[in-house]
Amino acid sequence: MAKRASESEKRPGFFSQIKSLFRFTREIYPWLPWAQIAILIGGILIGLVIGFLIPPLQIWSLVLWGVTGLMLGVLGSLFLMTRLSTSAMYQKIDGMPGASGHVLSSSLGRKWQASDSPVGINPKTQEAVYRAIGRGGIVIVGEGTRGRLTRLVNEERTKAQRVAHGVPVHVYYVGHGDDEVAIADLAKTIKKLPQAIDKTTMAAVIRRIDSVSQSVTSLPIPKGIDPTKVRAQRPR
Repeated sequence: MAKRASESEKRPGFFSQIKSLFRFTREIYPWLPWAQIAILIGGILIGLVIGFLIPPLQIWSLVLWGVTGLMLGVLGSLFLMTRLSTSAMYQKIDGMPGASGHVLSSSLGRKWQASDSPVGINPKTQEAVYRAIGRGGIVIVGEGTRGRLTRLVNEERTKAQRVAHGVPVHVYYVGHGDDEVAIADLAKTIKKLPQAIDKTTMAAVIRRIDSVSQSVTSLPIPKGIDPTKVRAQRPR
């Protein structure tokens, strides 16, 4: 029984992942297949041209260079799809409740610790506050209408400053207005913060804040594709 359960939980194969990523990206960029075909043809043509230019001119040499160009075209088309899938993901989750938590928990890397669950939430309006702790200090992210986020953000900032005295606290609001950060730029903005604490201090700050934090009901996490892992996100 255990063996069957483990087999049923196996991740999809490589080609299945590529297929899922392709379908997801094509929803936002319908021209993707044509661009990939153009890249493949371009790669083959480049390979054949090189084969013609490098003596001696022989059939087997042209075939080898054509295959080499085809492989380069495949790599180019996959690279294009991966880059576009990242943009497609941000477009799809922009404005959705829980989008900030998804980005913080999946896109910051090892130097930061964050959860996809909010640390503060207004159940009626779904305004939410998320937190990330890393080498750049403490980051508080507000998601929703800015005016209604003031109290939640101030509470979380005060808590962080009280238990982690001397550690810089940065506040960002997700949105497209003045002095706001677009969801697509959130991870980049946080990663650019200068290093302010070492690993030991970071671990201590995480312990202190966890000790005074309370569990908060999660918002639904946007479903879709995580381009950094090239696989479909599991339903949460």
